[in-house]
Amino acid sequence: MISSDSQQTAESTLSGYRGDRPLRIDAQRRRDEILAAATAEFAEHGDGVPLDAIARQAGVGIGTLYRNFPGREVLLEAVYAAELAHVTANAEGLLVEWEPEAALREWMAQYAMFITGKRAMLPALSATSSPGRRTTTRELVTGAIETILERGVAAGVFRADVCAADITALLQGAFFATTGDDGPERVARLLDLIVDVLLARAHESGR
Repeated sequence: MISSDSQQTAESTLSGYRGDRPLRIDAQRRRDEILAAATAEFAEHGDGVPLDAIARQAGVGIGTLYRNFPGREVLLEAVYAAELAHVTANAEGLLVEWEPEAALREWMAQYAMFITGKRAMLPALSATSSPGRRTTTRELVTGAIETILERGVAAGVFRADVCAADITALLQGAFFATTGDDGPERVARLLDLIVDVLLARAHESGR
């Protein structure tokens, strides 16, 4: 499962640079609007979009943007953390809708979309990347996978000799091995192969 240290690091990133003081409702709303505008602008125009354009899109002044996110790198980190938190938190909900095999495949597809959408942002994130953020990302992803994997193992769907960290490593390999030119079809094939390897029935029949 996700460690308490990773949860705290993610919450710290998402909370912005306001110390321990909780934001007023209106201030939190403005911060959320800035984050939503930044997410949309970065996705459409790349991480070099002017910050004043993001402020205009959010309906705030540039000073308000800087009070919430004092620098482009801080804003990039916050956008990344918010979307990662959303994707990884969705694992439990998928298990409500689908059986473990389908839930894991759907979660992987959602995570692949997240990674694809962040490819242009990765150089800027890497330039300011800290060991803490990399560890948090890995542990949040592994924790989400473990949520689905444990349910599948208990149901006899997934083999019990594979841990969530193994799957995280396979996912990282799949994404590093593909680029934007490969197209979604190749990524989808690799994700299908990962799920197939995990199936208990396939493992038992191959012995």
